[in-house]
Amino acid sequence: MKTTVTITSRGVVTLPAKLRQAMGLKADDQLIAETTPEGLLLRPAVTLPLEVYTPQREREFDEAEADLATVLAAREPAPRSAPAARTRASRRR
Repeated sequence: MKTTVTITSRGVVTLPAKLRQAMGLKADDQLIAETTPEGLLLRPAVTLPLEVYTPQREREFDEAEADLATVLAAREPAPRSAPAARTRASRRR
């Protein structure tokens, strides 16, 4: 979809409703603007929630990893012994 937009004296660009709908954009969404050899590229900015871990939360992660290691170690099969070497006598049978 191509359309013409106008930049106001304050640098504001309004994207037409059809274009916003086609791109799934809504109020307060952010766009990344970058220059390319072809011109100006606007693309949606992906924002992800960020959790800052407290020391208590880090300890919870460490405990969970230790519990998982214990469970996985319990599930590991006992190591197999090496197969007995075959002797000439055992091959003759």
